[in-house]
Amino acid sequence: MTIPAAIDIRSAIEGLTFLPNRTPDMADDDYSWAATLADYRDGGVFVVHYAGQSEWERHPADEVVMVLEGSTTITLLIDGVEHEQILGAMQLIIVPESTWHRFDTPDGVKVFSISPQPSDHQVGHP
Repeated sequence: MTIPAAIDIRSAIEGLTFLPNRTPDMADDDYSWAATLADYRDGGVFVVHYAGQSEWERHPADEVVMVLEGSTTITLLIDGVEHEQILGAMQLIIVPESTWHRFDTPDGVKVFSISPQPSDHQVGHP
């Protein structure tokens, strides 16, 4: 068995490049604004640093999303109705499994997440 090692989240974030204009239809091979910190179950532990809007996504199990710095609005699509939650620094939300969601972040955010994979992504409203 491998002995677990501590992960320095601050250093991981400092190594990211800020992405100022994320868009849902972004075709970007440069993911220097995101980092995988560790594998976890069927997914991973991630940090990102960006401003803009994400595509819609959903995961096969609950996802933990925590804002480390900045703020974002997460929109959850539940029973066909959009529900917005504003998340500020040091707040988190548990996104229920298979729930479509997206992020609107006009001013920039640093987010930590534990995200199950595989994820579904789409540009248009699900």
